Amino acid sequence: MKYLFVLLLAGLTSGAQIQKEQLNLMPWPQSVVLNDGSFALNKNFKVNITGNPNPRIFGGVTRFLRRLDGRTGIFFEQGFITQLNEFPTAQLQINCTKSGKIGLYEDESYHLDIKQNQITINATSDLGALHGLETLLQMLQNNNNSFYFPNSNISDFPRFTWRGLMIDASRHFQPVDVIKRNIDALAATKMNVFHWHLVDDQGWRIEMKKHPKLIELASDGLYYTQEEIKNIVKYADERGILIVPEIDVPGHGSAILTAYPEIGSKVITLTGGTSEKNIQGTAIATYGIERNAGIFSPTLDPSNPKTYQLLSEFFDEVCPLFPGSYFHIGGDENEGKDWDANPKIQEFKKKHNLATNHELQTYFTMQLVPMLNKHGKQLMGWEEILTKNMSKEAIIHSWRGPNEGVIAGQSLVDAVKKGYKTVLSNGYYIDLMYPVESHYLNDPMPKDASLTAEEKARILGGEATMWTELATPTTIDSRVWPRTAAIAERLWSAETVTDVANMRKRLEVMSFRLEELGLTHIRNKEVILRNISNNQNTSSLNEFSNVCEPLKGYTRNKNGTEYQMYSPFTLFADACTPDAEDALAFDSAVSQYLTNKSAENKTRVAAFFNKWIAVNKGLNELSANAPLVQPILPLSKKLNDVSEQLLLVLENKSTLKTDDLKALVEQCNTKDHADVELAVYKSLLKLI
Repeated sequence: MKYLFVLLLAGLTSGAQIQKEQLNLMPWPQSVVLNDGSFALNKNFKVNITGNPNPRIFGGVTRFLRRLDGRTGIFFEQGFITQLNEFPTAQLQINCTKSGKIGLYEDESYHLDIKQNQITINATSDLGALHGLETLLQMLQNNNNSFYFPNSNISDFPRFTWRGLMIDASRHFQPVDVIKRNIDALAATKMNVFHWHLVDDQGWRIEMKKHPKLIELASDGLYYTQEEIKNIVKYADERGILIVPEIDVPGHGSAILTAYPEIGSKVITLTGGTSEKNIQGTAIATYGIERNAGIFSPTLDPSNPKTYQLLSEFFDEVCPLFPGSYFHIGGDENEGKDWDANPKIQEFKKKHNLATNHELQTYFTMQLVPMLNKHGKQLMGWEEILTKNMSKEAIIHSWRGPNEGVIAGQSLVDAVKKGYKTVLSNGYYIDLMYPVESHYLNDPMPKDASLTAEEKARILGGEATMWTELATPTTIDSRVWPRTAAIAERLWSAETVTDVANMRKRLEVMSFRLEELGLTHIRNKEVILRNISNNQNTSSLNEFSNVCEPLKGYTRNKNGTEYQMYSPFTLFADACTPDAEDALAFDSAVSQYLTNKSAENKTRVAAFFNKWIAVNKGLNELSANAPLVQPILPLSKKLNDVSEQLLLVLENKSTLKTDDLKALVEQCNTKDHADVELAVYKSLLKLI
């Protein structure tokens, strides 16, 4: 009897044996072996570090302890970790062979071994150990009164060496706290590159002490001081993240040319005058910071020596702020209109035997290579920089797809076959509001291309890209997360990890863990809904947002003029996100009902219709004192009307003809209201 009591007590303490399917690890490790038993947490839990790691491990372990303690509320006795081998008998032993170097090709592998009385993390570098700590946090389980780690062996390493996120801080400036919390999220999802887009048509965002005109005339006062940049670089280094800065040239040049119009390509022809004095010649054009989204003409003049003098001086001041080995020079979307209209530039092309603007841009880009090499930087640019004469040292960033009139990822295949290293972003444009599945199943390694092992090795990985024409500090996290965690898995985990349903289950948990880190993708939704509701009850708005998604692609920003950079982004579309929660649940309910029209399955479908009818009523009541609710009422009514009729269909009481019912459903297929679309349209169509 006493023996049975001990067994029962052990079960209560450690929890029942769990299965792999119950784990919510993301990215999924390369190898997970679950064993019997578990490691039970208590306040005596301590960590010890041995080996020869970089000092960043001390901060990483301290943060791990605080996060674990915050999640469990155990009040661990260990505080801040500051030295090696401080607690030789600690339950968690971390051993790192060497100091990790921030950059590509570093060994990021780790082995995590959880036994009943001991946990060990062995890693070549502290970077691997930091990844192991993230996995250990994700392994945490609980029963009704305690927390534990299931006994297991996990061996893990990344599939690709470049696992990045780009945030555009030019279109909408993103303050320091936004950047830091997103760096925390990168570390939590085992990503290792933060690509910082700092200069575009809408603003120059770097303090320049030697060229102050750039921030005085081209930043609206919104920029990072050099001390802030150094602090962010240090913050990223402590979390194992490489920062790659971007100054976009020669196109997207409005901000630079606002400060230095003399290096612009546009010419103004002077003609006219009086009979006494005839005016002929050209004058320097004036430029202004761009307030709209889109592609614009202002372009740097590649024939002007001062262009290269200034750029060299810019790089001399900016490069030392970023110790990493890579510098992104943009190079995209240069239409060459101002080049074509400038006689001096056309003469320059003839003189240098440059047949096309593409060749002229290559000439321009090649002048930047030694400027960057001088600071130990390797040039990287968007795929437009790829030509036969481009330096083989350049990294080609593949971004275009069918929307830009090219085969998706074709530039990546072309680049590696020509000997260039590449990074893929086509398919990872998270600002387009596409569903997470489209990103998750998009692989940097082309499946239909015949590549040698050497060519495959040139595919460094991928990068999620967050352009911010339509994103402010309030909304940006909801556009980046949690979908980027799924991209992180694609870049880290084995190629065979592609179960979308399982990914969605784990992603939901990951989303909460990201909020725990300080991300605002969940909490800020309520802030926006309160604004729309005029601080009234937001429940109806919230329910309706769970079946609506922002318009996809760039259709919300019609013709690049509907939204300016100073427009309000506090409206219903800003509260909505891709992968609308109830739309996914409704689609599942419809599929189950069509497979088995049981009373239970019919009730599940009917519950959605009843909810949406109630939501419509609630929104109408709310709108009496909330003008911002008005734009969504027509869409809500369409969903209400089809819900009422489909309820009658489910009960075999409908008098509508099938064509009339289809017409009702088709009304839900609209993009004319509040910059959102009903994400349940296809499921409604499937049902009828």
